Amino acid sequence: MNEILLRSLTPSVLGILVRRGADFAAAEDAVQDALVEAVRVWPAGRPRDPKGWLVTVAWRRFLDVTRSDAARRRREDLIDEEPAPGHAAAVDDTLQLYFLCAHPSLTPSSAVALTLRAVGGLTTRQIAQAYLVPEATMAQRISRAKRTVSGVRFDQPGDVATVLRVLYLVFNEGYSGDVDLATEAIRLTRQLAVAIDHPEVAGLLALMLLHHARRAARTAPDGSLVPLAEQDRRRWDTGSIAEGVGILQAALARDRLGEFQAQAAIAALHADAPTAEETDWVQIVEWYDELARLTDSPVVRLNRAVAVGEADGPRAGLAALAAVDESLPRHTAVAAYLHERDGDVVTAARLYAEAAHKASNLAERDHLTRQAARLNERRCP
Repeated sequence: MNEILLRSLTPSVLGILVRRGADFAAAEDAVQDALVEAVRVWPAGRPRDPKGWLVTVAWRRFLDVTRSDAARRRREDLIDEEPAPGHAAAVDDTLQLYFLCAHPSLTPSSAVALTLRAVGGLTTRQIAQAYLVPEATMAQRISRAKRTVSGVRFDQPGDVATVLRVLYLVFNEGYSGDVDLATEAIRLTRQLAVAIDHPEVAGLLALMLLHHARRAARTAPDGSLVPLAEQDRRRWDTGSIAEGVGILQAALARDRLGEFQAQAAIAALHADAPTAEETDWVQIVEWYDELARLTDSPVVRLNRAVAVGEADGPRAGLAALAAVDESLPRHTAVAAYLHERDGDVVTAARLYAEAAHKASNLAERDHLTRQAARLNERRCP
C-alpha cells in the first residue's frame, strides 16, 4: 500500500520542487532520496500528511546537495520558503510535468524516456522494452536527457505530440505490464482533452477507453491471460465502449487522421463485433494499412500480419509476417499462432515454447507455455 501511495505522490512532489527553483535533475534525485527514506521509516508509522512529509524531506535533501557559492548564497532565501511539515496543497501537477519534461532542448525520444522514468514511474527496463532497445542503451539515453536539462529553466512547455506519446506508453505499461498505470493515464488524457481541442488527443482518449473496456475480461480468475478471441464479451464495459466510439467518431469527422485515431478505429471494430467470428477483419486490415502509412512501425506490420491471417487465411498471414523483422518481440508468438491456424501443429508447438522463453512478463510466458503444452498433448494423446 505504501508503494502505491508513494508512486501516486511522486509527480506532485517533483512539481513542487521544480516550481521552488530546483533544476529538474536535482529535484528528481532529491525526490528519489525522499522515497527511499519513506520506504525505510514508514512501515513503523505512516505520517498523517504523507505528501507534506515527502516535500519536506525532498526539499531538505535538495538543499543539502547544493554546493556552489552561488547556491549557498541562494540557500538562505530558499530555507525561508521551506514548507512546514503540515498539510501540503492538493494541487495536481502531473500533466504540467509531462509538458515540462517534453522540453524543447530534448529530442522527442529523450523527452519521452525522461518523462516515463521521472514522472511516469516506469523502470529503465520497462522503458527499454517499450522502445525495443537494450536496457543499457535506454539508461544512457535517460542519463543524457538529465544532463541536457540540468540547470535549464523549465519555462517552455514541450510538444503536444511528445506528451501524447508518453501518455500512450504509460497506458500500455499499465494495461499489460507490471505496474497499474492505465487509470492514471486515462485521467491525464481526459484533462488534456479538456485543455486542448485536437483530434489526436481525442483519438488517444478513445483508444484508451476502448482498450480499458476489455480489461476485466483479459484475465481468468487464476490470473492467466485470456486472448481476445476467447474473452467473455459480456464482461466488457459497454459504457466505456460507447464513450470511446463517440469520441472517435467526432475526431474522425474532422478529417485530420493520425495514428491514435487509426488505432482507436481498429479497437472500435473489435468492440463492435458481437463474437470473435463476426469481427470485420477486412476493414481492420485496411486500417492497419493506414496506420503503417502513418507510422512505418514494425509493430504495426506485425499486428497487420495477424489481421491478414484472419482476413485472407493463415498462409497469407505468414507471407505478410515474412516481411517483418524476426527479432521483434512477439514475432515468434505470432508465427506460432499462424502455423497453428495452418494446421502445422509441430512447428506451432515449437514456436510457442520458443516465444515463452523470450516473453518479457510472467503472465505472457505462462500463457505461451500452456499453448505449447496444449499442442504437444494433442500430438501425444
